[in-house]
Amino acid sequence: MTAQSTLAFRSLKSTHPAPQAEREAIVANPGFGKYFTDHMVSIDWTLEQGWHDAALKPYGPLMLDPASSVLHYAQEVFEGLKAYRHPDGSIWTFRPEQNAARMQRSATRLALPPLPTDLFLESIKQLVAADAAWVPGSGEMSLYIRPFMIANESFLGVRSAHRAAYYVIASPAGPYFSKGVAPVMIWLAEDHARAAYGGTGAAKCGGNYAASLLPQQEAYENGCPQVLFLDSQEGKYVEELGGMNVFLVLKDGTLVTPELTGSILEGVTRMSIIQLARDRGHQVQERKITIDEWRDGIASGEVAEAFACGTAAVVTPIAALKGRGFIAGDEHAAAGKLTMSLRQELTDIQSGRLPDRHGWLQRLV
Repeated sequence: MTAQSTLAFRSLKSTHPAPQAEREAIVANPGFGKYFTDHMVSIDWTLEQGWHDAALKPYGPLMLDPASSVLHYAQEVFEGLKAYRHPDGSIWTFRPEQNAARMQRSATRLALPPLPTDLFLESIKQLVAADAAWVPGSGEMSLYIRPFMIANESFLGVRSAHRAAYYVIASPAGPYFSKGVAPVMIWLAEDHARAAYGGTGAAKCGGNYAASLLPQQEAYENGCPQVLFLDSQEGKYVEELGGMNVFLVLKDGTLVTPELTGSILEGVTRMSIIQLARDRGHQVQERKITIDEWRDGIASGEVAEAFACGTAAVVTPIAALKGRGFIAGDEHAAAGKLTMSLRQELTDIQSGRLPDRHGWLQRLV
C-alpha cells in the first residue's frame, strides 16, 4: 500500500439534499444518466505534492480556468462501474479493482498520474456510503458510478499537465432496455475508424467516444442503434462497437472475440463473460475476426449468435449486421440462447442471486 492510499477524506455533507419524496420518485424511474446523487468525491494532484486533499462534498459545478489543459488538449480519462443492492439490503460493486487498474493504464497513456488502487476503491466507498439511499433495489436497477480525471493546470503549452483532479459522481440507473432485452441491428462504419494502432483505443478517454459520434449518427440514420468499427490499417478486422466489446458464437458453441491489439478497450464485462463461458466448458478464442468471416458465417450458419457487452447494457444480443448494400442476419431474429443465458448468469451474480464463486463482488455498505 502506498502512502498516498492512506489519505484521510474530509467530509462535507450537503445541506440541501434532494427531498425524500423527490429522491424516491427518481430512484423508482431514473432512466440512465439523467439524475445525480447529493454528493461527489474530489482528490487533487500536483507534481510537487502528489495526491492530496481527498474530500466528500456536495454535488455541484466545477471551477475551471478557461486555460485548463483538459479544455484544449483533451487530457482526461474516466471509468464506469455500478453498485447493486442485494436482497438483504447490502450494497456491492463488481470487480472494482479491474476498473482501478484500467484507469491507471488509461491515465498513463494520457500522461496523467495513476491513482492508487486503494484510493480508487476508498473513493467509491465514501460516495456510496453517503448516498446509499440513491441505490435502487429492484430488477436490474443499480447506481452507475462515474470516476473521472482531468488535467486542470492553466497553460497553453503542449506538454503533460503538472496539476490534475480526480472526481467521482453517481447516477441511479434503470434497466438499460425499458421494454426488455431485445436484439438490435448494428451498422458497419466503413468511412471512419474508432482508434488507430498505437493510439488511445485501449484507454478509456473521451476522445475515443467523440470519434464514434459521427458514425453513430450515421447508424441512427440507417435504423441502427449501434455502430461497429473495423481496424484502421486494413479496414477488414472487427474491433468493437462505439462503447461495447463484441462476441460471435459459432454453431459448435465456441465464442470468438477480437483480440486486444492496443486499439480495443479491455472491457470488465468482456473478461467476465470469457470466464463464465470457460467455466461452462465453452472454448473461447481471442483472435482477429474479419468482417467477411462474420457475414459469410451468418450466411452459412457457422455463426449462430452475436452479442455486444459493456457495463451499461451488460449484454446486448445482435440480430443483424447492416452496411451499404447488405444485411447479414435477420433483423427480426430472437436473442440467442447462449447469449441470454450468459447475460442472466452475470446479472444474477452482480445482484446477489447467484453465488460469487470467483470473488468478483466487493461490499460497499
